[in-house]
This record gives sequence, C-alpha cells and structure tokens, in this order.
Amino acid sequence: MEHALPKEELVVILGPTATGKSYCGIELAKRFHGEIISGDSMLVYRQMNIGTAKPSAEELQTVPHHLVNILPPDASYSVADFQQQAAETISAVLERGNLPILVGGTGLYIKALLEDYQFCEVEEKPKLRQQLEAFASGQGNDRLFDWLKREDPEAAARLHPNDVRRVVRALETALSGDRVSQIKQNELKYDATVFGLSMDRDFLYERINRRVDRMLEDGLEKEVCSLLKAGVPTDCLSMKSLGYRQMAEYLTGQCDFATAVENIKKGTRHFAKRQITWYKKMPYIRWFAVDRNLNYEKIVTDMADTLVKSGKRM
Repeated sequence: MEHALPKEELVVILGPTATGKSYCGIELAKRFHGEIISGDSMLVYRQMNIGTAKPSAEELQTVPHHLVNILPPDASYSVADFQQQAAETISAVLERGNLPILVGGTGLYIKALLEDYQFCEVEEKPKLRQQLEAFASGQGNDRLFDWLKREDPEAAARLHPNDVRRVVRALETALSGDRVSQIKQNELKYDATVFGLSMDRDFLYERINRRVDRMLEDGLEKEVCSLLKAGVPTDCLSMKSLGYRQMAEYLTGQCDFATAVENIKKGTRHFAKRQITWYKKMPYIRWFAVDRNLNYEKIVTDMADTLVKSGKRM
C-alpha cells in the first residue's frame, strides 16, 4: 500500500491592500528563520517601487525575499508562472531548513497555489470572441466589464472597462476554463497555515487614501515618468495596474493631476473591496483584525503562538 508523501509546510499572510501584510511577514520571519515569498503580482517588476508599495531596500535585506524584482517592467507574468516559481521556491526554502512565508494580496495567485489549480493553454475561440464583442457593442463596455469582474476579479483589477480588446480576451480565457480545479473542503496542496489581516472598512479606506498621498510625496509621478521615458509601453501589463495607469494618463495629457490622484484612490478602494470578496472563497483563512491602534505586535505574537501550538515550529 502506497503512502502519500507528507505535504510541504507553508505559512501565508494575505489581506486587502494597505493592511500591513509585509510588516507582519517580516516580523514572523525573524522569529522562525523564515524566508518571504511575494504573493503580489506587481512586486515581480524592477523599477516599479513606489506605486507597488514594494518593501524598502532595508526591509528586503532584513530577511530573504523571493519573487521580488525578477522581471523588467514590460515583461508579461501570469498566475501559471507564479504557481510554478512559488512552488519551486517553497521547496528550496524548506530544503534549507527555513520556513516559507507567502505574503501578498493577489488572491487568484495564492488560491491557485494553495488549491493546486491545473492550468492549460487556452486556445483562441473566434466564435466566443465574436459573441463577447457583440455583447460589448450591444450592452456597453461597462456591462462587459461587470461580467469580467464576476468571472475573474483579479483580471478586472488590472484592466480598464474601455480596454475592450483585453477585457474580451480576459473573459474568453476565464470562460474557457483555464482555472479548472476546485478543491474538496480544506484539501490544500500544502500543510498551510493561512492568516488573513482585516480592517474596519472606513479605517482601511483612510489608510488607502493616506498611502496614495505618501506615494505621491515619495515620487510616484517621477517614477512613472521615468518608465515612460525608458520606453515602457502604456499598454503593457504592469503599466495597466493601479497607480501607474492613472499617472500615465495624467502624464500623457488625458486628464489633470487632481483627477488622476482621485482615480488612484477610488480605484484602490474598489480593488480592496474586490480582494475582500475574493477571500470569501477561501474558508481556510484565520482572520486577525487590525484595530486603529495598529495592534500588529499582538497579531504577530498570536500568529507565532498558533504555529507553535500546531506543532509546526518550536
């Protein structure tokens, strides 16, 4: 009789944007000889630091970080790429005798890794594409975009409703079933302890607005300007993301500065709302509420106690 191999150990810290995941991940890593694996689809890009809220150079050196600064800004990167690279990194960290800690907010990436989604190349389907294009023409771009938000909120977060070609392609991919596996209850690929950070919505939105203000103070406009001058196209994946798209619209004369700033804040708040909705599909998350006193020390201690009590780490 064959015995299944024991599952690899993994700790995950996820949550909406601006909840303090990076801080908790680093603090937990310090306690358990941890190495951090980024679960954020934007941190893979070099030269995109401010708009992605990338950990500082000092933070990146405090404990080992993986899947950060691995690609040029104009490169493509998919959930399947992440799934493969993260799995390889987790194995390598464990082989060194350290604890892999996956930290990030890209729900589809994390869910695909934990639940071992099986990906296949999606063939183009001209008939389906024609139907989607006809739907957009007849019902409007916003209706098409709402459809994409229901099918694949992560893809919707990267796209603009009026970018019909890409919205159609994303819907075509989602409807063609590239994400094919659904797990049985609590059957994860890893021996995973999944922590989530939550916040009162008003407090979260305040933090998002302040974070955007800090990004502007830190030079977001200059960062995006440098990318444009370096020839990074505005229609590549990274430049379609929150903060970069809106600032590029301002820099290319499509809107004024105040409008761009407001669109970044509003877009980020909407993104956080979609993240929260996505996490509801992951019943195995253990939630920790961050209060207005920023009770991170207690949260990290409680996370550490959970790991010790589970027998995973002494």
